[in-house]
Amino acid sequence: MTVAGHSALEDELKQRLQIERPRLVERIQAAIADDSNLAENSEYQAAKTEQEINEVHIAELEDKLARAEVIDVSRLSGDTIKFGATVTLIDEDTSEKKVWQIVGEPEADVKQGKISVTSPIARVLIGKTKGATVEVEAPGGAKAYKIAQIRWPKDGTGKRQTVTTAGFK
Repeated sequence: MTVAGHSALEDELKQRLQIERPRLVERIQAAIADDSNLAENSEYQAAKTEQEINEVHIAELEDKLARAEVIDVSRLSGDTIKFGATVTLIDEDTSEKKVWQIVGEPEADVKQGKISVTSPIARVLIGKTKGATVEVEAPGGAKAYKIAQIRWPKDGTGKRQTVTTAGFK
């Protein structure tokens, strides 16, 4: 996963440990104070369920962070698509432009233009170069895209590295 993705998971874990866990403990204590008959105390039951869900999320986050391989994508470059690349695709049927960054599964967010390295489109793109045409099986049928551009995050000099196919900007 990227450094940013790792940081986001650490932030979520910190939120769950330092804010959510104590809030739920207080909520449980307040529910017990209001009604000590726990079997019929709906507020207690709801808070306990929420606490269990939070603890499961904490365990999942700790596991992901423990197994994470963090890749500094700012050190990557080249004209072959791999993890960390931001790829501009042109739909061959509609000429619509799509821009995707290939990231780790935990940080994938289509709304932010980040797709998982395990997604069908990323699997097709990995190893391809600028100018290549790829075909992706989409829910509505096969789609063909031309790879117009491959960009890499800023390097240590602050310059953005870009590989562009002639005719595409």
